[in-house]
Amino acid sequence: MNNKLFSFPLLVLFFFMACKKNDKNNSIPPGPVNISTTILTENLSFPWEIIWGHDGMIWMTERGGRISRVNPANGAVSSLLTITEVKSQGEGGLLGMALHPDFSTSPHVFVAYNYENGGDYREKVVRYTYNGTTLTSPQTIFDNINAAGIHNGCRLLIVNQKLFITTGDAADQSSPQNTSLVNGKILRLNLDGTIPADNPIPGNPVWSYGHRNAQGLVFSNGILYSSEHGPSSDDEINIIEKGKNFGWPDVKGFCNTGSEINFCTTNNVKEPIQAWSPTIAVCGLDYYNNDLIPGWKNSLLMCTLRGSRLVQLQLNDSHNAITTSGEYLNGAYGRLRDICISHDGKVYICTGNGNNDKILVIANGR
Repeated sequence: MNNKLFSFPLLVLFFFMACKKNDKNNSIPPGPVNISTTILTENLSFPWEIIWGHDGMIWMTERGGRISRVNPANGAVSSLLTITEVKSQGEGGLLGMALHPDFSTSPHVFVAYNYENGGDYREKVVRYTYNGTTLTSPQTIFDNINAAGIHNGCRLLIVNQKLFITTGDAADQSSPQNTSLVNGKILRLNLDGTIPADNPIPGNPVWSYGHRNAQGLVFSNGILYSSEHGPSSDDEINIIEKGKNFGWPDVKGFCNTGSEINFCTTNNVKEPIQAWSPTIAVCGLDYYNNDLIPGWKNSLLMCTLRGSRLVQLQLNDSHNAITTSGEYLNGAYGRLRDICISHDGKVYICTGNGNNDKILVIANGR
């Protein structure tokens, strides 16, 4: 374990231009905060999801198929299961994970992964049961999502006993606008895999559509936020609403060209609250509102891959717009994949470099 302390006083560079042409978020001032960073554990291989568990441990997936628990006190990694069915291909493999909100009575762990079925690359969501030592009793919750070497999603989140699943377009741009297909969507299911009666389309798992590749998802303040990869422009932060169209592939970022304005007007498109051009490869997303780092209260915290930084997005009092922003860890650890927050306000981030990946701990630097 590396105990070297890295201090980043006022390591906040103003970056956020909103990205496309005359973007409405074109001038967000920075918000500097002092932080300290240590390495909790290393020698990981493409960690993809980290979750602060009900047991005070960090639950982690790695793309090759391993699910583990990480002790935040000493960084010890305890393997629970390696799913042999997982097939890593390009960006695919073992991806998102969610823990049942009533874990003490329903110790269920939901994971999404890619696998091969008769020569076809597919994605599915499987529920396991934690017995205190390992994960047992796999039950497929949702299956036959098209997968590819790119654009697989797949972040999982449980909100009010409903499972949300982000799916990528799997490199097929004809899917996101077709609500009869599940790719390029955010899906919503009951925890047993059935379709909720109050979904926007009866008998259909689709909650929102027109997505390219959403890889961050968090619910707070009664709002569901997502981060989504754009092509070469227009990474996005979206507020997800029932039945809304988010435009891809006909709209990139805001509705601000003639063709985009026409499409948005006639197709129920909801614009993002923030966009970036060129892209910074937005990824894991969480909400911070703890006293440990007071300068980050009421902020979305977001990892970036190409940008290799942690981005703080200060929200307004209504939680529906970004007022200030800051950047941290600029290039210090390479690609940053996911983030979770402990009950005492420490922030944990996993890298995604594929070479001696790490989990970092961030606290107040003062």
